[in-house]
Amino acid sequence: MPKDSSIASLDRFLLQYAHLVGALHEQANCAQWDLSVESFAESLRRSTEKRFGGAEPDPGIVESYLKSLHLEDLALACACSEGRESAWEYFIVQFRRDLRTAAGAVLRSSGHADEARAGELADSLYAELYGVRSGADGPRKSLFEYFHGRSKLSTWLRAVLAQKHVDLLRTIAKTVSLESEMEGQPSRQLVDRDGSVPANPDPARQMYLTRVENALSSALAALTPRERMILTCYYVDRLTLSEIGRMLREHESTVSRQLERIRLALRDNVKQSLQRASPASSGRAAEPALDAAQVALAFEYAVEDWPFDLSQALSESGPAAGPTRK
Repeated sequence: MPKDSSIASLDRFLLQYAHLVGALHEQANCAQWDLSVESFAESLRRSTEKRFGGAEPDPGIVESYLKSLHLEDLALACACSEGRESAWEYFIVQFRRDLRTAAGAVLRSSGHADEARAGELADSLYAELYGVRSGADGPRKSLFEYFHGRSKLSTWLRAVLAQKHVDLLRTIAKTVSLESEMEGQPSRQLVDRDGSVPANPDPARQMYLTRVENALSSALAALTPRERMILTCYYVDRLTLSEIGRMLREHESTVSRQLERIRLALRDNVKQSLQRASPASSGRAAEPALDAAQVALAFEYAVEDWPFDLSQALSESGPAAGPTRK
């Protein structure tokens, strides 16, 4: 159940979006986990707070955001965070193989892959997902509370595994440095000269980010001028759907559908590009095809550390069309 400090904001959230929360609760099939409307609403509220921070966006934008979430995955995560046995049994059956596959991809990216180590990395996650108590009588904090439904649960789990592996590398780096100093030897270059751990110990992370950036630039260049204009208005100029609709003489629901179609097309084009091997060309080395787990990891790295200037990418991909009258 929600913490006391969040009850007031949860009450306001339920009051403002009561009808939508009820519909999403049913759509997410929460009944199979015996998950209450209040518990699911708290997950929706946290997700909204994470997405918009302290801002108060137009209710229509919030509704569009909530409808875009992976609701069944969010309900499963919520039920698991509450320790519901049926949800945990389902989770283990459905995701254990995916977790081990993802762990193998993470280890391959840093040159440490083998089946036994992949199994250890994947299995080590269960305790954190279930949660630990802060003190003997303290509340249990489940890692599932940090899942907000913006991506598929399987994709989020891959990112969590990647971060766990990075944390392990950092721990090893600190240990090696300490042991070297105790023995009077120079520390190995697992740590920087100032004694800090490198911010990015995963050697494949930058490669993934570069691949996503190149693929996204190509996908943006393939859009029509009108599609680029809609993206520019929404993501660069920060116009609302209703403002874009008035400019285009279209209903905001029509604009919302167009925007969703463009986003899905971009994602599909980027994914297909990452899954294709690219031969060497002028100024660029040959690029191998990525498997499904590596593509998912590349997307998560991009979400965590978005280094791309979308405004520049859209302007470089061609001129945007002006609004047209019907």
